[in-house]
Amino acid sequence: MKLYCLSSDAAKPCFVLSFKELLIMLDCGLSAHSVLNFLPLPPVPSTRLASLPNYTPPHINDPLLEGELKECCGRVFVDSIPEFCPPLDKVVDFSQLDVILISNYTCMMALPFITEDTGFKGQVYATEPTLQIGRFYLEELAEWVSAGLGAGGGGGGGGGGARRWKELLHVLPAPLALAARPRAWRRLFAPAAVARSLARVRVVGYDERVDVYGALSATAVSSGFCLGSANWVLRSAHEKVAYVSGSSTLTTHPRPINQAALRGADLLVLAALTQTPAHNPDHMLGDLCVHATLTLRGGGCVLCPVYPSGVLYDLLECLSAHLDGAGLAHVPLYVVSPVADSSLAYSNILAEWVSIGKQARVYLPEEPFPHAALVRSGRLKHARNLHDDAFSADFRQPCVVFCGHPSLRFGAAVHLVELWANNPAHAIIFTGETRSGFAAYLSIYEHTADAMLEAFEVSGM
Repeated sequence: MKLYCLSSDAAKPCFVLSFKELLIMLDCGLSAHSVLNFLPLPPVPSTRLASLPNYTPPHINDPLLEGELKECCGRVFVDSIPEFCPPLDKVVDFSQLDVILISNYTCMMALPFITEDTGFKGQVYATEPTLQIGRFYLEELAEWVSAGLGAGGGGGGGGGGARRWKELLHVLPAPLALAARPRAWRRLFAPAAVARSLARVRVVGYDERVDVYGALSATAVSSGFCLGSANWVLRSAHEKVAYVSGSSTLTTHPRPINQAALRGADLLVLAALTQTPAHNPDHMLGDLCVHATLTLRGGGCVLCPVYPSGVLYDLLECLSAHLDGAGLAHVPLYVVSPVADSSLAYSNILAEWVSIGKQARVYLPEEPFPHAALVRSGRLKHARNLHDDAFSADFRQPCVVFCGHPSLRFGAAVHLVELWANNPAHAIIFTGETRSGFAAYLSIYEHTADAMLEAFEVSGM
């Protein structure tokens, strides 16, 4: 038995387990840390970004480097189509993989890099919410990047993108000089490749045993992390292996974690570990609501860069209730995403995958999540993008806007940060994995440094 780690990002795991003469991939997360080295792709043309000066390393006269690098806020950024860091492809031959087991939708974004144009012939297993919400994530990401390119963003170094800078890391300033494996970074996959990759996924239910070529069985058990999230238990005739990825013992909207299924394992593989004992999400959610309330009472708007699912459901539920109690029930909530409509609607038909409390509401009958009622009342509005006619007509301030991308490198959030950066009344609230590294996400926006630091109160969960 051998275990290989193919990811350098602890939050985006990817392992390959050699077990019973089979090669089993456990998750295929896609690291987005690399995109922080690139200029944002605004959904509408940005005069500020377009006027940034070129950067050329001292004593270097290389025509191939012309236009690839820009200088902003004392840092150097790549002016090109953003690139992501997929799992290592030289350690294991992807064409030899027998099966891929996906634990949750945050850990499947690299699936097209694994299955397409690699000779992959194996099976892929995931729960239904993991497949569907993962599809939302991939479609949103592809559309945000496409919209940014359509607005004239990126493209440094010509239509082929910037490449020469990767050969000159030794003469570039930090942090770009410290970029990890930039030659392995790759652009986002095409929509056709996404569709082909997702078509390979076979849906499984909790506690359903899947036979893997007669050598062992694989069972997905609830991990309590998000809708449809699972830990995987592998059993052979004499051995038991448990893979524990994103998991939570907290009571939120997903099905509770099934800890009993993990007992007695001969090998326990742990991934995506967090600092939950040091950072209690309940306290941080309370802080988020307090910061949002103070900002709104001061006449400012609140921007939450989030993915179109997962923690978004909890934020809508908790923040709307808190604002009601604070006398701010009139403040509108907006969700801007190419998949906002699909994500909000899909979450309310997943009774099998939610907590017992949420399931009980289905039989009343009521929706498991309150955002359906918020939409009906007109308080919560959603749009595919900022320039939707209906959204533009209804938009009013102060308000709370949930939109992507959390990296602040593409999506509606890019335009809103540019629009609100100089007004200290507004606030941006980071959540999830972006919370601890918000300085890197905001580095490109410190064009009015003092005002920027005052404009954004940073909290998170």
